Amino acid sequence: MAHIEISQLFKSYKKTVAVNRIDLSVEKGELLTLLGPSGCGKTTTLRCIAGLEKPQEGEIVIDGRPMLGRGFVPPSRRGIGMVFQNYAVWPHMKVFNNVAYGLKLEKLPRQEIRTRTMQVLEMVGLGGLQERYPGQLSGGQQQRVALARAMVRNPKVLLLDEPLSNLDAKLREKMRFEIKSLARRMGITSVYVTHDQAEAMVISDRIAVMQAGNVVQIDTPQKIYAQPADRFVADFIGAMNFIAAKILQSSGPDGAMKVRTSFCDGLLCQRPAQKMDGGSNVFASIRPEDVEVFAEPPAGRPNLFRGTIAHRAYLGNFLYFFVDINGEMIRVQVPYYLPQAEGEAVYLYLDPQRCKLLV
Repeated sequence: MAHIEISQLFKSYKKTVAVNRIDLSVEKGELLTLLGPSGCGKTTTLRCIAGLEKPQEGEIVIDGRPMLGRGFVPPSRRGIGMVFQNYAVWPHMKVFNNVAYGLKLEKLPRQEIRTRTMQVLEMVGLGGLQERYPGQLSGGQQQRVALARAMVRNPKVLLLDEPLSNLDAKLREKMRFEIKSLARRMGITSVYVTHDQAEAMVISDRIAVMQAGNVVQIDTPQKIYAQPADRFVADFIGAMNFIAAKILQSSGPDGAMKVRTSFCDGLLCQRPAQKMDGGSNVFASIRPEDVEVFAEPPAGRPNLFRGTIAHRAYLGNFLYFFVDINGEMIRVQVPYYLPQAEGEAVYLYLDPQRCKLLV
């Protein structure tokens, strides 16, 4: 059995459905991220796991113990640690007392409280700062205080609700790796909530992408990026070109399927997982980094199209070319040193193995 089992979880606020009968499982020691836009139900799901929200239907089992079916189990008895978006550290308490507060409530011996608190402070890189107040710390250090407080009680489950959203970009990137490393070293089962897809890709063992209260895809970061279940997932995770298309009856080589677009009557794409009939409306999709650019047309390649660079965007370590092919704009990621300028003609190769059909 998984360490956390969620089955048919349903939560609504009057007529608004926040979580729509979802099923999820989290293995022991796994870090699962709930990813999606604002209002998709990810934080409500997390708060239901924590016991801060009471769902109308469904069950949550933590380490084999039902949290709802045999009576509602309050947060203090669920064996969880939680890190909030706003840190929620007490400004009038020094770092040591912030972290040790939960242990004091348990009335543990003074020496055990000190030993465990100092150990976890060292673990999160706050050794030597135990006598400072939160106002004397940086944002990243305050976030570490919140992490230490959540972990000092050796929780069965660590819940993190957008814990890095208040940090600047550089610090956020650093803290991603620190949280991931810490969770793995301690072997804590963790559920992480974010709307930042880059953060989810870096930190997660698996990602559950949510939309309108539903889990639309759950898999490893690599599979979600390479094999998105639908257009919503493909659009939310990374950059993607979507080309409106209609499936033709005939199919091409290697099992590829031919589709009609505004600029081509025979674009070859990979067959979708679900069965689709000829004439169905779909989107041919391909990542900007999977499109190849040529100054002169190479011989013998299908899916080769001539276009004009409409815009050229410099992003430091790479460029984006926005190439106009008969009115269809294709975004292409290319090395920063390519010399082509706006207005120049180029040839785009859309590899049939990387061009996928989505609905």
